[in-house]
Amino acid sequence: MTAALRVVLDTNVVLSGLVFGGGLAGRVRRAWQAGAIQPLASTATVQELVRVLAYPKLQFSSDEQQELLADYVPHVVTVRIPVPPPIVPECWDAMDMPFMHLAVAGNAQVLVSGDQDLLAIDADFERLSDCPVLTLDAFCKRYLDV
Repeated sequence: MTAALRVVLDTNVVLSGLVFGGGLAGRVRRAWQAGAIQPLASTATVQELVRVLAYPKLQFSSDEQQELLADYVPHVVTVRIPVPPPIVPECWDAMDMPFMHLAVAGNAQVLVSGDQDLLAIDADFERLSDCPVLTLDAFCKRYLDV
C-alpha cells in the first residue's frame, strides 16, 4: 500500500470541493475522503477556511459551516509551523504565505491553488522546497487520473 500524497489545498479548492462536490474539486474531495491524498493544515490555514465559510455572501448558517468543516478537518494532518516560519519566496499577497509555510513545514509533495500570485512564483517555490504549485486541473491530471 502506498502512502497518501501529502498536499496543501488552498482555501478556494477546499471550499469548492465542500460546496459544489462535482467536477475536479469534487474529485479532490473524494480523494481526501478515500485517503488517497492527505491534506495538510495549520492553524492559519484552518482559520482562513473558517473565516471564508462565515462570509455573509455565502449565507451558510452556523450549523452548515460546522457540517462543512466536519467533512474536511477529520481528514487533515495538522502541521505546527515553527517560529520563525520556513523561508519561502516573497509573494505579493501576504495571505498566501501560510500556505507556503505549511507546504515546507509539512513536507508537502504539492500545493494546489488557483491563486495567480502563487502560480507566478511556482518555479522559485519549487526550487526552494521541491514542492510544485499546481492548478486544480494540473493536479487532477497528474495525480488523480483525470
